[in-house]
Amino acid sequence: MATYAIGDIQGCYDSLEHLLGLCGFDPATDRLWLVGDLVNRGPKSLETLRLIKSLGPAALTVLGNHDLYLLMVAEGGARFRAKDDTLQDILDAPDRDELLTWLRHQPLCHVEGDYCLVHAGLLPQWTIARARELAREVEATLQGPDYREFVRNLWGSDPAGWSDELAGWPRLRVIVNAMTRMRFCTPDGIMEFHTKGETTNAPAGHLPWFEAPGRCSAGSVLVTGHWSALGLKITPNLLALDSGCLWGGHLTALRLEDRQVFQVDCSPGEGRPPAR
Repeated sequence: MATYAIGDIQGCYDSLEHLLGLCGFDPATDRLWLVGDLVNRGPKSLETLRLIKSLGPAALTVLGNHDLYLLMVAEGGARFRAKDDTLQDILDAPDRDELLTWLRHQPLCHVEGDYCLVHAGLLPQWTIARARELAREVEATLQGPDYREFVRNLWGSDPAGWSDELAGWPRLRVIVNAMTRMRFCTPDGIMEFHTKGETTNAPAGHLPWFEAPGRCSAGSVLVTGHWSALGLKITPNLLALDSGCLWGGHLTALRLEDRQVFQVDCSPGEGRPPAR
């Protein structure tokens, strides 16, 4: 039995199939850990969502910002932002409701042993246990009767930092933004969402979230995606797996048991111009 952690797929279904073949993935004995962003921008978001759902307990995914964006669009909480969004096939599919219900029942982060699987990262003041508690608040709302109101109030970047005093939609929005959108933050966890690109592009007073001094989650191994410009980054306590398949790079899997890396090139017709 092996566990393969896979970076952002974003509708690059052909690349995913090639990667699973390269790994020799067997759903009867192996597991997939997916860092989120299953959908959008790649050409086969619907096929990707159907495949992951069909794998049942052999596949574990956390929610990424594009996955949540799909739920927001579906419930009127957001409009399509870009001409290269590729979500319409899902919204028009006969199994749309089944797929969206399955998606909103996926976790925001997953903790198992020394590992924490989360799409973007964790604020420096959060321990792994605290992060899991906060993720559970979001999951309960997303899976509950008020989920439509929740996704209609999810859009936005404020507040930019965490406080235990936060309540209601602002509280849930900070948790979601940290776990699905964050790249840079201040040492005390104030997030900045405009800057992308290399770590050297950090705004004044900010740094990559995983370099925050005294980060409370540093004792665990975080398995993440989201940051294609960061590329594949493997350190003792960070496995960052978004190697930019959508942008003509690679789709990456890492076998957790021995940290062996498997990569395939972006399949023809799946890549986008190299702008992040």
